[in-house]
Amino acid sequence: MTPVAPPVLDAQSLRVVGAIAAHGSITAAAAALGYSQPAVSQHLKRLEQRIGMAVIERVGRGVRLTEAGRLLARHAVTVTVALEAASGELAELQGLRAGQVRLAAFPSASATIVPRLIADLRSRHPGITVTYVEAEPPEAVALVREDDADLAITFSYPGDRVDPHRASAHGLVVTTLRRDEMLLVLPAGHAHAGDDAVDLADLAGENWIGGCPRCRGHLLELCEHSGFTPRISYETDNTAAVLGLVAAGIGVAMLPALAVGAGLAPASVAAHPSVSIRPTLARDHRTLHAVTVAGAAGVPAIAATLRRLAALTALTALTALTALTALTALTALTALTALTALTPRSPRSPRSPRSPRSPRSPRSPRSPRSPRSPRSPRSPRPPRPGPSPTRLDVDV
Repeated sequence: MTPVAPPVLDAQSLRVVGAIAAHGSITAAAAALGYSQPAVSQHLKRLEQRIGMAVIERVGRGVRLTEAGRLLARHAVTVTVALEAASGELAELQGLRAGQVRLAAFPSASATIVPRLIADLRSRHPGITVTYVEAEPPEAVALVREDDADLAITFSYPGDRVDPHRASAHGLVVTTLRRDEMLLVLPAGHAHAGDDAVDLADLAGENWIGGCPRCRGHLLELCEHSGFTPRISYETDNTAAVLGLVAAGIGVAMLPALAVGAGLAPASVAAHPSVSIRPTLARDHRTLHAVTVAGAAGVPAIAATLRRLAALTALTALTALTALTALTALTALTALTALTALTPRSPRSPRSPRSPRSPRSPRSPRSPRSPRSPRSPRSPRPPRPGPSPTRLDVDV
């Protein structure tokens, strides 16, 4: 029996199939690749002839991938990354400094890590173009998997039941960057505002200000371990709003140090001096990650971005620690001032009544003055001498 030759595939056909999978139509795939729609259709036709199977099927006025098409699309990402890595290495050998990095990250990184990273890359590698989209960790991981992002900055909590770096990140490369401490935000006049660290169990009776569902889920788990369910009365993802609500004495909250100490909050804390920032007694934290596809580190532009990201997150951690130390000292002083203002003053002791003055003794009558003796008449003054005559000496 004559063996059947395996179908011959080419990288460009895989790019086309991957683009259709990512963008959902031939027209959108053509626009993303910079081709005309007829050119993409011809690529697909030749591919189907080579493999002997349909890659797409018509559904109404659109198309969708067949089982064979979905199989090719899964491999398209790996092949595309490998080709980009090879092209990048050749570019470096030729002395070129060009490339593109599509970045995704969560909101508090948008105000801290991301601006510094983009500015740093622009300074060190002006040929690298960086695009950015803000996304929570599950969405950011999905963007990398679907080849809509090259690098995602994400976070996870210890024991997180919906950790996006488990099943959803299977096959991707997840690199740990650093820890990010979770901090309690209390009104400055709170009973625990001056504590070095606060036990969550001591806040069981408080009204809580909750954030996004993932952050709130972590708060619920921490409070559950401390033996209570928090009463979440207010919900906002806005750090400034959280600080304002806490400053008004409406409730307490938990925020990551990246938001409180390094970016969003220093000016806000200055605007709300009635806020106290404290770590938890258990030193709760989250972990920051960088997520890429396998082989992405071989692409020079992505490799340079990963190196600078690792360096900047370490620097951000130091900056956050310094800022947190300053904020802790500031809020401790504010808490002490607030507590002093709230402490009632001890009442003054009443003054003892003055003793009545003794009545003055009547004055004795003055003795009459003796009459003055008459003055003697003054003697006349002698006449003043006039000016002395001027002497003239004349030679005759």
